[in-house]
Amino acid sequence: MPEIRPYRPSDRDAVADICVRTADNGGDSRSLYPDLDLMPTLFAFPYADLEPDYAFVLTDADHPVGYVLAAPDTPTFASRLRTEWLPRVADRYPPLTEPPTTPTEQMISLLHNPERLVIPEVAAYPAHLHIDLLPAYQGAGHGRALMATLLKALAAANIPAVHLTMLTTNTPARAFYDRLDFHHIPVPDVDAVTYLGRSTS
Repeated sequence: MPEIRPYRPSDRDAVADICVRTADNGGDSRSLYPDLDLMPTLFAFPYADLEPDYAFVLTDADHPVGYVLAAPDTPTFASRLRTEWLPRVADRYPPLTEPPTTPTEQMISLLHNPERLVIPEVAAYPAHLHIDLLPAYQGAGHGRALMATLLKALAAANIPAVHLTMLTTNTPARAFYDRLDFHHIPVPDVDAVTYLGRSTS
């Protein structure tokens, strides 16, 4: 029976694998991003390393098969990405000297722009999150349970609300978040990405 527990450093490789297998609009990203560390370096490792109190894994026989990761204060987290995270990874992923032209270069450009996370329209939702489950564990209530675990942790820390971003085309994900009472946050001049938010209570 799958169980939820706090993230452990020994979960790192499994979390990376989950990230890679769900990073292409919910599907396997290995053909799109052949460097298997790239997507975890953007969307998993910094959260687990910098904010471990808000990192939880769904396990089956104690092996991670899903996770939810969060930063409780997005502007602070963006600053820490700039000062603490980028120095760790810039040798492997140096900043681009020309505009990005490939999917990998687009992700590297995002990596070097952590300030992109700070959007005025979501200031009332200070935390933000990422949640991913392997396909075999989707649709069975595990995502809802992971989210409930994170929301409880954020509420206990007096974090009033949380937001997330998702590709607008990912309709299954939108249906999942709608069921969890997330609502649309209007952000101008954004089409491909949708911002959603809710209170932690």
